[in-house]
Amino acid sequence: MIKYIAILRGINVGGRNKILMADLRALLSSKNLKNVNTYIQTGNIFFESSIGSNEELEGIIKEKIDSHYHYDIPVIVRKKSEILALKEIHPFLSKSEDPKKLHVTFLKTVPDKASIAKIEFNKYLPDECFIEGSHIFLFIPNRYGDTKLSNAFFEKKLNVKASTRNWKTVNTLITLMSKD
Repeated sequence: MIKYIAILRGINVGGRNKILMADLRALLSSKNLKNVNTYIQTGNIFFESSIGSNEELEGIIKEKIDSHYHYDIPVIVRKKSEILALKEIHPFLSKSEDPKKLHVTFLKTVPDKASIAKIEFNKYLPDECFIEGSHIFLFIPNRYGDTKLSNAFFEKKLNVKASTRNWKTVNTLITLMSKD
């Protein structure tokens, strides 16, 4: 069995797409998803599966949520190893010890280089970002709610579904994924 996390976009935010975590755990527990657990109300789901494909697991989870709740929720799945690596590769860790200023945007797929090249990153200073594979690392010295470098921005510019977590949440996910 492989440990995974599913990152859901847009649930329990602003009174939209309400899903109780206990209900979600029960819905997702199946022959394909074992030991389902959640962290906070915004859609961080831990589970184990013998299925080795992130994309296949995304499809299973998305279909279950859609058929039960009728919500079109983007689902992004990462293996334990992919989550643990984030702490090693975040390029802005030396810029701030305040986890409210650091974020990770999870992308459903790796964006194409042509789309990345079109973004004029210097236009958004003091906010900074670095794209590495299917993750965007962010340094937002002010409020995340005020940055232009949001999920909607990256989805539009990169044509890829995205969901962001602050560094405190990412660190908690790393800690929870590290437990055996």
